[in-house]
Amino acid sequence: MTQQGYIHPTAEVSPRAHIGEGTKIWNQAQVREGATIGRNCILSKNVYIDAGVSIGNGVKLQNNVNVYHGVTIEDDVFLGPSMTFTNDRFPRAFQSDFEVSETLVKRGASIGANATIRCGIVIGEYAMVGSGSVVTRDVPPYALVAGNPARQIGRVCQCGRRLNDSGQCPTCGTQYRTIEESEGHTV
Repeated sequence: MTQQGYIHPTAEVSPRAHIGEGTKIWNQAQVREGATIGRNCILSKNVYIDAGVSIGNGVKLQNNVNVYHGVTIEDDVFLGPSMTFTNDRFPRAFQSDFEVSETLVKRGASIGANATIRCGIVIGEYAMVGSGSVVTRDVPPYALVAGNPARQIGRVCQCGRRLNDSGQCPTCGTQYRTIEESEGHTV
């Protein structure tokens, strides 16, 4: 039990993992040795966290998410049901040594249900990956990507809503500017 957190009796949490205050780990989740889970995270049913994985604060991992060695998740990231990461670009069952390609998911990003994230890429701050997408290359900050392979189809606000053509959020009213513009928020 973490301070004001919870670990379900069916969860397997290594005594060599570090679990932050207020984190909840639900049934049949597994957290391996050397993993670091931040404060106030939610690891839902059947989540797998591999050895040495680093997860920031306030991260939500929905049912059946797999986070393999070599993946780093920053603060406030949302990982949708059954999405998964890879960690070896050239896997072979008969090879005893494999080459981990590191993946970074930056602060505030959201990855939809059943998405697959190829190893060795960066998903930018507050980016959003559509459900079922296969991400094979870096995703810029605030980008909305979807498809197989995933392609940028728009931009999103920090609140998660799609920006209109002028770069304004129709929900909260925040106005974003492109990187080429010198003032205000950049996207």
